[in-house]
Amino acid sequence: MTIEIEIKKPFPPFNAETVVQKIRMAEDGWNGQNPEKIALAYSKDSIWRNRNEFVTGRPQIIELLTRKWQKECHYRLIKELWAYSDNRIAVRFAYEYQGLDEQWFRAYGNENWQFNEQGLMTHRHASINDLKISVSERKFHWPLGVRPLEYASLTDLGL
Repeated sequence: MTIEIEIKKPFPPFNAETVVQKIRMAEDGWNGQNPEKIALAYSKDSIWRNRNEFVTGRPQIIELLTRKWQKECHYRLIKELWAYSDNRIAVRFAYEYQGLDEQWFRAYGNENWQFNEQGLMTHRHASINDLKISVSERKFHWPLGVRPLEYASLTDLGL
């Protein structure tokens, strides 16, 4: 009998290079908006706090993300390193989306992540606040999907 071990490089302990890789991979995944694929970056029993929701495990993660993108249209996200240690990463992020009522928002937040030895995220704690913005205040203008490498960071955008 073969035991399949799930892995997601890079692995902890993180360094200056691998932490940036891990963050960009997470950003790219979320900008791809594929809940089933995104869930594979998390351990099978991953624990989340997302806003006021508490979820555990990949099926609940998939449900949360599916609901999210049914009401957050034209979603574009940028994540940026705040701090890291051996198996933990703290990021700040902002994303823009249009609600079903066509109102635009910019969501600001912080996430604290913890990883297992296989590089899968076991814990995600997210605090997020939404700000109504006008179309002219939007700053994230790349085509839907992955942010181009040359696109400005949160710091460069003054966010």
